[in-house]
Amino acid sequence: MAQIVVRQLEEEVKVRLKRRAARHGVSMEAELRDILRDAVKGDERAPVKLGSRIASRFKKVGLTREIPELRGQLVRPADFKR
Repeated sequence: MAQIVVRQLEEEVKVRLKRRAARHGVSMEAELRDILRDAVKGDERAPVKLGSRIASRFKKVGLTREIPELRGQLVRPADFKR
């Protein structure tokens, strides 16, 4: 098992952690382990981006073009007057 030392932890954080551990009926160390486990849960998978999700959904109907991710694009309202 690995050990971690956390330096310069604010006293208020320590106090709140101790209270939280007491509410859960465990030691501060056990509470920290649970918090850290929860924090990294699900990190194994890279998030699937929207364009990739759309492409996979429409792959069966013949979508062959790349769908670019639209980062940094200006948002414009739809124009239905045409």
